[in-house]
Amino acid sequence: MSQGVEFNRLMLDMRSMQMDAMARPKSVAEVPELGKSNFADMLGQAINKVSDTQQASSQLASAFEIGKSGVDLTDVMIASQKASVSFQALTQVRNKLVQAYQDIMQMPV
Repeated sequence: MSQGVEFNRLMLDMRSMQMDAMARPKSVAEVPELGKSNFADMLGQAINKVSDTQQASSQLASAFEIGKSGVDLTDVMIASQKASVSFQALTQVRNKLVQAYQDIMQMPV
């Protein structure tokens, strides 16, 4: 059940960051503040969370396969779907980043 809580926390964090970004005045010379996480850190944390979700799903599936007591098929399937959805979301973020990079590289100087 902690995986669902982690996913909900991630979504809440993303929404709060979005609201903060929308509320900030946009300035060209804005310098990142010390102690704040940058985009690379946030992306790394997201990748790590997706990896953790996939590992937890794999461990749960393995426990079910060997017949460990207390592991239900529905829990295994839910964990598998959470891992799949989180990986698909990460793939879409990667695709958007690649597209943004390509758009920037094609801009005339």
